[in-house]
Amino acid sequence: MLEFYEAYADYLDMAERCERLVAYVADQVGYQGPHDFSPPWRRETLAGAILDRTGVDILAARDRDALAAAMREKKLAVPADDTWPQLVDELVSKHVEPTLSEPTFLLDYPVEISPLAKRHRSQDGLVERFEAFVGGMEIANAFTELNDPDEQRRRFEEQRALASAGDEEAQPYDEAFVQALEQGMPPTAGIGIGIDRLVMVMTGRRSIREVVLFPAMRD
Repeated sequence: MLEFYEAYADYLDMAERCERLVAYVADQVGYQGPHDFSPPWRRETLAGAILDRTGVDILAARDRDALAAAMREKKLAVPADDTWPQLVDELVSKHVEPTLSEPTFLLDYPVEISPLAKRHRSQDGLVERFEAFVGGMEIANAFTELNDPDEQRRRFEEQRALASAGDEEAQPYDEAFVQALEQGMPPTAGIGIGIDRLVMVMTGRRSIREVVLFPAMRD
């Protein structure tokens, strides 16, 4: 994993860093594959991408029952025990992600699935976050960091409620992190890029087992 943070930057700065970095790597390794990594990459909003491919407007159905009903109306599968964030993830992973062949940023995620990201500067209910996709696979995740300790504590409480409802991917409560924020954090953006997945893209591999060895998993 490559992970870095930049003070006085936001998620749009991170998107520019990401596309320039990956384009540079592709050039340096002599990439000959089907993708064009030249900046700027395609950009879509998360909600817009879901609406375009499924007809489901997640921003108009902000509770679990409403979203489940909207999905059923479009004859989409609705896992019985999934929370609202899990249903959104289902829509992305099943109906959006496989269509993102060329390098693409999905931007502006719902706050419910992004507990560490800062609220969007102009869109209520969203945060300043993106994930980068190539070849139908996520390779990076980034956001403008939430640096308000009171808001962060409230978000952790909401995640705790989601965990109680059965969401195994809910963010665990981290009081030490909140206390660190109380000491002060400048406006900051951060990004994580999966090196194993980037190697898969650059070498044309479809299985992570062709890239990463797993000797510790064998007897």
